Amino acid sequence: MRHIARSRWGALTGVAVVGALALSACSSSSTSSETSAAAPASSAAASAAASTAASESAAPASSAAAEACAELTPVSLQLQWFVQAQFGGYYAAKDKGFYEANCLDVTILEGGVDIVPQTVLAQGGADFAISWVPKALASREQGALITNVAQVFQRSGTLQVSFADKNITTAADFKGKKIGNWGFGNEYEIFAAITKAGLDPAADVELVGQQFDMQALLNGEIDAAEAMTYNEYAQVLEAKNPDTGELYKPEDFNVVNYNDEGVAMYQDAIWASEERLADPAYQDATQRFVQASLEGWIYCRDNAQECADIITANGSKLGASHQLWMMNEVNKLIWPSPLGVGVLDPALYAQTVNVALNTKNLEGATVITAEPAAEAFTTQFAEAANAALTAQGLNTTGDAFAPIEVTLNEGGN
Repeated sequence: MRHIARSRWGALTGVAVVGALALSACSSSSTSSETSAAAPASSAAASAAASTAASESAAPASSAAAEACAELTPVSLQLQWFVQAQFGGYYAAKDKGFYEANCLDVTILEGGVDIVPQTVLAQGGADFAISWVPKALASREQGALITNVAQVFQRSGTLQVSFADKNITTAADFKGKKIGNWGFGNEYEIFAAITKAGLDPAADVELVGQQFDMQALLNGEIDAAEAMTYNEYAQVLEAKNPDTGELYKPEDFNVVNYNDEGVAMYQDAIWASEERLADPAYQDATQRFVQASLEGWIYCRDNAQECADIITANGSKLGASHQLWMMNEVNKLIWPSPLGVGVLDPALYAQTVNVALNTKNLEGATVITAEPAAEAFTTQFAEAANAALTAQGLNTTGDAFAPIEVTLNEGGN
């Protein structure tokens, strides 16, 4: 088990165990104020490797804990986008009472185009935040003292989608093509794949700024569009093929998956305030929050339709079939989790750091310029949560996970 900055977090182990027990009585004080490439050996790999030992001292949470609380501890979670099934586990944890059972009153803050969740967290606008790892590491380098306390997504959801007749099946096929990308830090897997394929991003590929939709692809303006498995890829399958009058089918497209290209980067993780983790009360709230959130994701794994319905009930504007597709695809990014749900894999973290440190965009910039500090992540909270949830009889690895079949309707309705 990796312990962050023991000189500052000396009480963390004891508090984590108490948090895993979910406490017989909770504080009434408020804490509120969001396939690997062969990466070269690095200090990131070395420090990450130290986090693989599982926590052994934790006990199951009890519903009696909430009853024993004099007052629920209010905390807030900043999302990185609007309410949708990408965040299903957190809404399920709230809806099914997992947060309350851990003596928490959780407010979920929606994200948006102009909201940077890790910045909101660092500035005290939320107690926890959801952010992609490379973006959060960039913010850390710029001074945001935040720590990854649970790595929820275990694989990247980023794709490059093209029509089958373009014959784009790997990044090497990007040569001479118009390749769409969203920018805003979402482009580095694309640049890493282009570089790994031996291409020059500035000379061999025409990179085109893309909106957060698939219209440029469907209209023939670009040859391959950036897409998330759980969102934009569904959009093309919800669109009508003008030649047939029916919806497009998967065989109408080719998909380049950046996990297969060996340049995938870690995405959605739960981040906490590094500075506040010196406070035993915040450590305890973090442990309880992580445990209840991971229980929410276990629930969504086993109840995809219900979780999609929970998201819709919380105000999502996405159609019913699109929402269920998203829930199913997000589950694929989480499950299986061989080390336990939310536990960071050292090899994938090292790959993420390698891509972030060594891949340049057209301006010559990299995501980060130096190896992240050891305090950038800890597996302690997730490991303690896994031990507690396992003791409750829950499967925390999802080793037998099988996705459901989802039929998309036109427009995602």
